[in-house]
Amino acid sequence: MEGVRKTFPGVVALDGVDFDLRAGEVHALLGENGAGKSTLVKLVSGAHRPDAGRVLVGGEPARIHSAQDAERHGIATIYQEFNLVPDLSVAENIFLGRQPRRLGLVDRKAMERAAAGLLDRVGVDVSPRTRVRELGIARLQMVEIAKALSLDARVLIMDEPTAVLTADEVDRLFGLVRTLRESGVGVVFITHHLEEIAALADRVTVLRDGRSVARVPADTPADELVRLMVGRSIEAQYPRESGGTSRATAPLLRVEGLTRGGSFQDIAFEVRPGEVVGLAGLVGAGRTEVVRAVFGADPYDAGTVEMAGRPLPRHDVNAALKAGIGLVPEDRKAQGLLPDAPVHENLGLVTLGGATRAGLVDRAGQRRAAARIAERLAVRMASLDQPVRTLSGGNQQKVVIGKWLLADARLLILDEPTRGIDVGAKVEIYQLINELTAAGRAVLMVSSDLPEVLGMSDRVLVMAQGRIAGELAAADATQDAVMALAVQTRPTEAEDKKPEKAAKDKKTGKTEKAEKGEEDSRGR
Repeated sequence: MEGVRKTFPGVVALDGVDFDLRAGEVHALLGENGAGKSTLVKLVSGAHRPDAGRVLVGGEPARIHSAQDAERHGIATIYQEFNLVPDLSVAENIFLGRQPRRLGLVDRKAMERAAAGLLDRVGVDVSPRTRVRELGIARLQMVEIAKALSLDARVLIMDEPTAVLTADEVDRLFGLVRTLRESGVGVVFITHHLEEIAALADRVTVLRDGRSVARVPADTPADELVRLMVGRSIEAQYPRESGGTSRATAPLLRVEGLTRGGSFQDIAFEVRPGEVVGLAGLVGAGRTEVVRAVFGADPYDAGTVEMAGRPLPRHDVNAALKAGIGLVPEDRKAQGLLPDAPVHENLGLVTLGGATRAGLVDRAGQRRAAARIAERLAVRMASLDQPVRTLSGGNQQKVVIGKWLLADARLLILDEPTRGIDVGAKVEIYQLINELTAAGRAVLMVSSDLPEVLGMSDRVLVMAQGRIAGELAAADATQDAVMALAVQTRPTEAEDKKPEKAAKDKKTGKTEKAEKGEEDSRGR
């Protein structure tokens, strides 16, 4: 890309940017939210056209005005926001518009067979016939990767592909990327996890305010990369300031025996004013399902949820709102925003009812409040009237959080709060958490970013297979300790029913448990 420029109303997204990608390399693209990374990707993938400059493929000028043009040039893109059709199957999504045909009809067997091979290649255990709407966010990411691989691309652009993946899934993805690199594929890798740069990339280009400010080796120290991205040094990555709560303080939230068949069982915990409680675990452990049930968004079969000592009715979001609970969902695009509505309307969603009298909304008051919150969170936008879908992912997340600040939530549930957010914006979110807890508010935080959980939590609850496997105080919470709890397996129904008394072997007189212990010892 040579001298590319792209403007939107009131915003210069890219200002004369140069960028190049070689065959058989991984080129990392870094920058704050709003720096121009997503715009650059959309120019290469055909979603936008540049106002100036040009794009070359194989040294020749390329006219890329649509996704089909990009595919013809061998360019495949995995977007940060998923581009899947919920009511179609996994196989249908992977080959959408390119279904294999036989005698003029879609050859479903061939399509599902090819999809199964791609899913196996990315290491995800999903049936090609599963409807996409039934998948969690981590599996959706892997389906997007399988879809991109199906194009057999020369250029693969990956926008935040690891944001919702576990450590094992990230390792598997990195192995796949290295294989593609060895086969001559050029990979553009966008990430906010700086530790991934040295592990995978060959070169790094840093964007700031729509300009390319540096091109450096992948082994550049993380502190220097941060300085290049944000224009300043960041002293503490996880600046947690404890709210000073004590066990003697009455719980703000109390959950007892929360159960939903097939999702979670006998969940019990408390959150006190002034503290951050982290909820850790592997993808699929049931964390999101639990917090959605607490908020009333999903039903549950048994148990109780109390807020400030008062029980909340099941599956009643309005009751949770009135009690002072707010939820920032893991999928902000589908569950946290009205994408086509302006910023000020999104910020005022929760407080709309309270600002209405005799059927009329106090629009001027709502707008003033929205402007105050947007300024407090440093939302980068052209104006409050800008459609929220045109903001960068990180600024969209600030809007989702901002509506709960405007509502003055007493308990804020954050589900993957910094997914797709740059280092500088992350620290701003963490400082906001400190402000909330210092004011006596409480935070329940679900995150797949284990360093984030450890760095920002006063206590860590670890889930495994739908149960709370253990609780760790901040002083005892290490990555090894959390993972040891997270990989615990639930006893099978047969083991649950098995008598405590172990059967003795007739010849040795040893119990089954003793023999198993010796086998384990030999194995270790």
